[in-house]
Amino acid sequence: VQLQASGGGLVQPGRSLTLSCVASGFTLDLKYYVIGWFRQAPGKEREWVSCINNSENTTSYEDSVKGRFTISRDIAKNTVTLQMNSLRPEDTALYYCAADRGFLSWVLNPEYWGRGTLVTVSS
Repeated sequence: VQLQASGGGLVQPGRSLTLSCVASGFTLDLKYYVIGWFRQAPGKEREWVSCINNSENTTSYEDSVKGRFTISRDIAKNTVTLQMNSLRPEDTALYYCAADRGFLSWVLNPEYWGRGTLVTVSS
């Protein structure tokens, strides 16, 4: 199982970035998984950011990113995308793609993790 994240970088406050996560090697179709993003800022605990429950086609967002971030999926390409708009310095973090079969288990401790991609928001 592999989750390949990409799209991080340095961006000015107020600008946008798009993160992508390509999943491969899952024994079940991607539609049976919850896939999304966590982040960890320097000196802070890891927190969940957003996820998409593929079996129900529902999305969830952490309060601080609601209205700014949008998560979407392309089942055919096994890809989940996080569109991040109106970025703030406090969004600076290492962003990780993660997957699990259930929503609660995804929030608490996903079974599958990808490597992080660094997002830096700074002027």
